[in-house]
Amino acid sequence: MWSGHSSDKSFRYLISCFRARVKMYIQVGPVLDYLDFLPADEKEKIERTAFTHGDIHGADLLLSTLEKGLWPLGWTRVFVEALQRTGSPLAARYMDPELTDLPSPSSENTHDECLQLLSLLQPTLVDKLLVRDVLDKCVAVDLLTVEDRNRISAAENNGNEAGVRELLKRIVQKENWFSTFVTVLRQTENNALAQELTGISASESNAETENLSQEDGPEVKEPLPLATDQPSPEKQALDMENNSLESSFVASSIVSESDTSLAEGSVSCLDESLGHNSNMGSDSGTMGSDSDEENVAKSASPEPELHLRPYQMEVAQPALEGKNIIICLPTGSGKTRVAVYITKDHLDKKKNASEPGKVIVLVNKVPLVEQLFRKEFLPFLKKWYCVIGLSGDTQLKISFSEVVKSHDVIISTAQILENSLLNSEKGEDAGVQLSDFSLLIIDECHHTNKEAVYNNIMRRYLKQKLKNKRLQKEHKPVIPLPQILGLTASPGVGGANKQVKAEEHILKICANLDASTIQTVKENIGQLKDQIKEPCKKFAIADDTRKDPFKDKLLEIMTKIQTFCLMSTMHDFGTQPYEQWAIQTEKKAAREGNRKDRLCAEHLRKYNEALQINDTIRMIDAYNHLETFYNDEREKKFAILDDSDDSGDDGSNGDKDEGDGKKPMKLDGTDRFLITLFFDNKKMLKKLAENPEHENEKLIKLRNTIMEQYTRTVESARGIIFTKTRQSAYALCQWITDNEKFAEVGVKAHHLIGAGHSSEFKPMTQNEQKEVISKFRTGKINLLIATTVAEEGLDIKECNIIIRYGLVTNEIAMVQARGRARADESTYVLVAHSGSGVVERETVNDFREKMMYKAINRVQNMNPQEYAHKILELQIQSIMENKMKIKRTTAKHYKENPSLINFICKNCSVFACSGDHIHVIEKMHHVNMTPEFKELYVVRENKALQKKFADYQTNGEIICKTCAQAWGTMMVHKALDFPCLKIKNFVVVFKNNSTKKQYKKWVELPITFPDLDYSQYCFCSDED
Repeated sequence: MWSGHSSDKSFRYLISCFRARVKMYIQVGPVLDYLDFLPADEKEKIERTAFTHGDIHGADLLLSTLEKGLWPLGWTRVFVEALQRTGSPLAARYMDPELTDLPSPSSENTHDECLQLLSLLQPTLVDKLLVRDVLDKCVAVDLLTVEDRNRISAAENNGNEAGVRELLKRIVQKENWFSTFVTVLRQTENNALAQELTGISASESNAETENLSQEDGPEVKEPLPLATDQPSPEKQALDMENNSLESSFVASSIVSESDTSLAEGSVSCLDESLGHNSNMGSDSGTMGSDSDEENVAKSASPEPELHLRPYQMEVAQPALEGKNIIICLPTGSGKTRVAVYITKDHLDKKKNASEPGKVIVLVNKVPLVEQLFRKEFLPFLKKWYCVIGLSGDTQLKISFSEVVKSHDVIISTAQILENSLLNSEKGEDAGVQLSDFSLLIIDECHHTNKEAVYNNIMRRYLKQKLKNKRLQKEHKPVIPLPQILGLTASPGVGGANKQVKAEEHILKICANLDASTIQTVKENIGQLKDQIKEPCKKFAIADDTRKDPFKDKLLEIMTKIQTFCLMSTMHDFGTQPYEQWAIQTEKKAAREGNRKDRLCAEHLRKYNEALQINDTIRMIDAYNHLETFYNDEREKKFAILDDSDDSGDDGSNGDKDEGDGKKPMKLDGTDRFLITLFFDNKKMLKKLAENPEHENEKLIKLRNTIMEQYTRTVESARGIIFTKTRQSAYALCQWITDNEKFAEVGVKAHHLIGAGHSSEFKPMTQNEQKEVISKFRTGKINLLIATTVAEEGLDIKECNIIIRYGLVTNEIAMVQARGRARADESTYVLVAHSGSGVVERETVNDFREKMMYKAINRVQNMNPQEYAHKILELQIQSIMENKMKIKRTTAKHYKENPSLINFICKNCSVFACSGDHIHVIEKMHHVNMTPEFKELYVVRENKALQKKFADYQTNGEIICKTCAQAWGTMMVHKALDFPCLKIKNFVVVFKNNSTKKQYKKWVELPITFPDLDYSQYCFCSDED
């Protein structure tokens, strides 16, 4: 050890020798935080220089200040430790007075060559690299610190290019930066950029790594065929790849060693002046350490540190003590990071106690699995534990129960666990038990209510908990149950309008999750408020006094239809109550076999939808909605019928070219009236819809709001518009794209809608969703037009503008959507028509939010005995209600043969089939493959329906041969065609009492149909 004055002198000499290099590696701001011996005025001067002239100038001034001043004893060690702590390890190695870990001359050469190559290729990287693709991975492998990430993210607000430049500036300050960065590029599928940097393709790199592992490493067993990461092989692989990349790059370097080996500030300079041997650290190949194997391992596969902020630690505390709790933290405050911390702490404690530990994290949306797996749980836990993400999209080659056995942390959609628990109960396969897990984490846990999948899982837990109490009294062994952790941004109040009801709702959620308490931040509330930016709330109210001749024309047509079928209602056209009336009228008419009323009600509903579209978006979108419907109707009427000799121009309205080669169906008076009415008014409707003078007032307000925000914030603007339907999301996106004014202020818009098939509008695939969100993060898209899919959970970059476009649901959705506006000086805008009730509902939601926090506070302060008694009471009530519901469902279920029902077409009441002709495929698809049924329908090509799924595909539409009513789709399963029926297109007739009913889903029909005997059908189909 050097000490006292001698130490100071030697340290100053090190500064003079290595200044040129060291100043390149220091991050001034973070280092100054640790230098408590420096006077405040000196710090301010250095910070100002760094801010105005850059970090290199600031570092130079810092080194000069340290060189010239007289500082208290031990200041050199404080400075070296500051460098180590702030992500400047290379600078620390040069500045360590003990000279035990100086970089070798060869490593300096490699560093300089890599730096020069990076400088040459920087334009390519800036142009092609998406900073968000690599940022989290760089932090995960310690190539960047958390502060680095924050600075890069801040730079990225000025565009992706600025973010990449900041990233490159910071990574070169780290050890082994080149090989680690190339590995990150390959792991994030930026193989082309990695090849640009190394001259080695990904396949060559893999081959080289494989050769190394075969020659030097232990035998590696073939991993499980899963999307998972095992800790030790990854560490070995990264280590081997780093060595391979460094050596291969030096061999093919574009700069000769003589150019850089005696560069200013190098170790060789110091060696010559001090008389040291210049092979310091080079023999070992560990950058200056020939004995410390742990350091080698650490540099080969560094892990991000897992720390919680004080407010996060406050809410996590009871869970760290093993209690069941709900954590309620606002969107963007790091709930998931808290869950990761609790997971690691839980597994560590189990391991130390030699007890089995296993964690399952449940989510309610498929994209959340990948998000939580890649961005949260895997980076922080892979060094110690096996982590895997599973969803319905995962192609597993082994069973879920086997996955559970072989992993420590499983992130899964709740339905996968529910299915496995059901299979276990039915004895269909091994399945899993809740007792297989020691910690169960439920994301967005406010969905643990009623018959939601979360609640079905938790009911099993509660039943076992009550059984365990009984077993304890009988001194029998109990079944172990997992600790429960619920995460939510807003538990809501369940539609309560009184404080007592709100408290009851909070208690129900707590009871359903068996939570000992619901945790919110209290002691560190100031820090939480600093972390979460509350957006400025505005209302943009459209006073809709415009003339609307397009709407008037639609009202005129609807009045004619109502007069034709002698219908009347008290509800206004274009409203939700009118739509409900039309649906009920259509169902009633179908049951009664009144085709005229059913058809008129169906068409009135379409016109009502057009009125609602006209009220929300453009007139042309409403017109297109009607035109698509009527073109489809006419096309169905002209379906090819080989067995029909009918011909003529009924219903063709003069468009005989469209029926060319086709034989039109015979239309009755209702068909002819409705189709003719639209096509007679078609030209006028289109002309009115294309007239810009009568633009929707609400759209004008939306346009002004977008223009104002994007003009004000220029490059950093990023926003989400929430709207009600998929159709309106798509149409609004089209409107923005078509309007050049938006492009002029830098708006780059795209729609984001759900992946489910519940809507008539085509869904987005999971991959399409991921791509859009990825582009939004990088700034290639800066305005999302989204349905409620973007409100909850999905990892969407901080926004500075959130617009709810005529959409208000409940207080939970309001909190979730508002929470997306996390950037500084954010704005939350509600755009609506005056008199629409939207503003009033938003005010109610504000009131309910305050009520919710008050209810949470009351529940938190309840007497412990009273709380425990109330929770137990609610749990027993939930179990009993569920039992009663099961009994009622069982009582409703027909035990008799399915032949007791008939299916008739809902449009023309023609007999379709008997219930005993229906068979089920995969417990969900209801098919009829009898020859008699085949004579009753026509297969119509429909490209929109041609989709492939995991075990089947749809191949067109089947329609009634009598009236062209859609009945279902043709599905291909195991290379055979099956007509798959949709029950909503039929009326079900019960033979025993002649009652007629309509159902939306097969599951609602209280009859069980037999499974399809595939071999028997194949045998029957041989003739074909």
